[in-house]
Amino acid sequence: MNLYENRLEELKEEFNYKSKDIAKYLKVNKSTYSEWEHNKIPIPTRRLIQFADFYKVNIDYILKLTDKKVKINKETELDLKLIGERIKETRNKLNLSLRALGEKINCSFSAIASYERGEKLINSDILISLCKISSTSIDWILGRI
Repeated sequence: MNLYENRLEELKEEFNYKSKDIAKYLKVNKSTYSEWEHNKIPIPTRRLIQFADFYKVNIDYILKLTDKKVKINKETELDLKLIGERIKETRNKLNLSLRALGEKINCSFSAIASYERGEKLINSDILISLCKISSTSIDWILGRI
């Protein structure tokens, strides 16, 4: 499975949207949107949340981490402290130190520590890797469910 696989094109067609309209809504260049849609570059975490809020579905579904499509009507309110607590809880369930987790998901232990402290939003590549190795929902970590 490609780390960047997603269902953006399927969702766009399902809702009968045009790429240019979605790019305009997100306030990004159409070529950037196209690169996300066609799995060329990773979608930043904040953009994943915007897509999920726009289509009112779970991020796990958008990223093909599950085939179960969950309707989520509420707008996501980012709570970095909650996200950090859930990242730490996930790491602890894996029984890994910061350093050991960092080695598994190709991230520095200091970056993971800053995510856990709620100092910054977790990078989407790191988030996807963490969720894959822990079988944890991205939507749960981000406080969407």
